[in-house]
Amino acid sequence: MGKGYMGRILVVDLGTGSIEEETVPDAVYETFGSGMGLAAWFLYNRIPAGADPLGADNILGFVTGLLTGSGAFMTGRWMAVGKSPLTGGWGDANAGGKLSPAIKRSGYDGIFFSGISPKPVYLKVIDRKAELVDASHLWGMDIVETDETLKSEVGKNVQFAIIGPAGENLSLISGIANDKARIAARSGLGAVMGSKRLKAIAAGGKQTVSVVNPEKVKELNKKFMAWFNRGRETMAKIFSAKVLNASGRFLRVSPVGFALSGNQAKALLKKYGTIATNVISAENGDSPVKNWSGAGFRDFPVSTHSDKINPQRIVNYEIRKYHCYSCPVGCGGILRINDGPYPVGETHKPEYETACAFGPLLLNNNLHLIFKINDMLNRAGMDTIGAGATVAWLIECREKGLLTKKELDGIDIGWGDSQAIITMVDKMIRRDGVGDLLADGCKMAAKRLAKGEEFAMHAGGQELPMHDSRYDPGFAVSYALEPTPARHTNYGYQWLELFELNRIFKDLPARPKLFKAKSRYNPDDKIDLLVVASRYMQFVNCVGACLFGVQMGGRLDLPAYTNAVTGWSHHPEYYLKMGERVQNLRQSFNIKHGIKPLTDFALPSRAVGSPALDAGPLKGVTLNTGELFAKYLEKTGWDTSTAIPTQGKLRELGLDDVAKDLKP
Repeated sequence: MGKGYMGRILVVDLGTGSIEEETVPDAVYETFGSGMGLAAWFLYNRIPAGADPLGADNILGFVTGLLTGSGAFMTGRWMAVGKSPLTGGWGDANAGGKLSPAIKRSGYDGIFFSGISPKPVYLKVIDRKAELVDASHLWGMDIVETDETLKSEVGKNVQFAIIGPAGENLSLISGIANDKARIAARSGLGAVMGSKRLKAIAAGGKQTVSVVNPEKVKELNKKFMAWFNRGRETMAKIFSAKVLNASGRFLRVSPVGFALSGNQAKALLKKYGTIATNVISAENGDSPVKNWSGAGFRDFPVSTHSDKINPQRIVNYEIRKYHCYSCPVGCGGILRINDGPYPVGETHKPEYETACAFGPLLLNNNLHLIFKINDMLNRAGMDTIGAGATVAWLIECREKGLLTKKELDGIDIGWGDSQAIITMVDKMIRRDGVGDLLADGCKMAAKRLAKGEEFAMHAGGQELPMHDSRYDPGFAVSYALEPTPARHTNYGYQWLELFELNRIFKDLPARPKLFKAKSRYNPDDKIDLLVVASRYMQFVNCVGACLFGVQMGGRLDLPAYTNAVTGWSHHPEYYLKMGERVQNLRQSFNIKHGIKPLTDFALPSRAVGSPALDAGPLKGVTLNTGELFAKYLEKTGWDTSTAIPTQGKLRELGLDDVAKDLKP
C-alpha cells in the first residue's frame, strides 16, 4: 500500500460486466498526484481520439484526492471525469460531502467505467469486493428517493454517487450527486453516466489510508485551527445583513473594488456560506445581471431586489450546518422551508452560484423561488448554473421577439416571472415540449433554433458562471483558456487575493493590489501570478482539497500536508510543477480530441464588454483579451496562436510520449 494513496483503481466494463482491479505504480502518484492528476494520466491513455462522449468508448471516472482519508483538513473532495458531451473535450466536475473517503475506504483511489450496460445497474463496492446490481427499480427515481432506497438496501454506512432524471434523460447540463444534494454538476457528466445506464455507485468499507507522519498532520491541523478561531466570532457579528447591504452600495462606487482577506473569508463562510456575497456581488459588478446585459444598481437594486435574497434571510431558515468530510468550516446548511408559496420542507441551502443564476441573472427577487428551484434541480441532478443561464437566454429571446408564446408551449415567460420559470425548469428536467430544446444548454438550443446565438452566454458549450469577467479579467482567462472552459473554480484575481500564495511559495513575486482602481485591467503585474494560480489549482485538485480551504490566506499548507502524509520531502515548488504537468496533460487531451481552444472556447462578446455596458461599475469596460490571452499563453508555454502546448514545454515536463502525439 502506498502512503496517502491506496495504489489501486477499479476498472469496470459495463458492456461485458467485467470488473478488474489494477495496480497503479508509485511513480504515477509522485508524478501526477491522485485526483485530477490520476484521472488525466488514465483518461489520456485510455480514451481513443474521436470517442463519442455518450458512447461505449468514453470512460467515466470517479477519483479521490491524495490527501483524502489522511486526516488533513478540508481534503474530502472527489471528481467526476470523462470526455464531456457538452464541450467535446476534457470534462471534470467536483463535489464535496462524504463520498470521497468512502471510495477510499472501499479500497480504491478511483473507479473507471467504460462500455454501456444492457440494463440499468449500480456498482456496489465494499472492502475491495465489487459487483454490478440491477437498478431497474431505481431508474426514474430522483436523487433523494434513490439515496433513501439504496440506504435501505445496502446500508447506512455506505455513500452513494447518483444520477437523477436529468442524467437518465441525457441532459447535457446534468451532474452526479452525493449526500442527496452535493453535485458534481459541470461538464455534462451526468449524461455520460446516464448513457452507460449506470444509476449509482455504492461505496464503503474499512480500508484505511496509511499516513507516514500523522503527528505532523495533527500539528498542521492545530496550527490552522488556532488561526481559524482567532477573532472569527467577533468578525462574524460585524457582518450583519445591514453591513453587507451597505458594503454593496459602497463598493459599487468605490475605486478600490472588492477583495476579501482570508480573515474575512473564514467568518463569512462559517456564518453564511457562499451566499455571503449575494448583495455585494449584485451591487459591485461581480454578479452578471439580466443575462449579462444589466447593471445591478439599476436593474437589481438593494432596496427592492438584492436585499430580498440577502444571506441573513436565507440562514434564518437554517436548522443545522452541513459539514463535508474533514472540514471545520461547515459552509453548507440544511434549511426547513414550511412557509411561502413553495414549502419544500427540509432542503440544502442554495449556493451563491444558484442564488445568482436564479436571482440577478433572471431579475428574480423571490427568495422562495430560489429555494424551490434549488430543490428541484438537486433532486433532478441538473447543473444550476447551466439551467439558470439557459433560462436567461430563453427569456431574452422571448423579449427580443425571436420566440413566440406558441413555441414556448403557451408559456409567456419574462424577467422575474417566478411561476413561468418554475414551469420551464420542470420541462427542462423532463425534456417535455420546449424543455427538450433547453435540456442541453443554451449553445445547443441556439444551434437547433438557428437564432439567438448572441444571447447564449457560454464558452465551448458550457454556460458561464456567476462571476463577471468584465469585473474580474482573471476570470476571462480562466473561462476561455483552461482545459475545462467556463469554470469559476480555477482562478480569478479575487482568488489570488484570497490564496495569498506567498505564504507557501516564498519565491513568488510580490502580490499586487489587484483591485486598486482600474489597475485590475493592466495584466503586466498579474500574469505571472495567474499562471502560478492555475498550476496550484491543479495540485489542489490532485490532493482533493476544497477551494474555500485554500482561499483562507494560504493557511492551509497543502505541500506540507502532502509531505507529511506521503513521506516525500519535496520543496513546495515541486507541487507547482506537478500541477503544471497535469494542466498540460489535460490540454493535450483536448488537442487529441480535436478541440481548437482559441476558437472553440471563445468568450461571448458580452463577457468581454463588446459593446460595453452603459451604466454601473462596469460602465465603459471592454477587455483587451488579445493582449491578456497572448501574455498568459506565452508564460504558460503554449503556442500563442493555437493554445497547443509546445514541444519544448511537454518534454520539459517529462511528457515525451504526449509530445510525440501532438507533433505537427
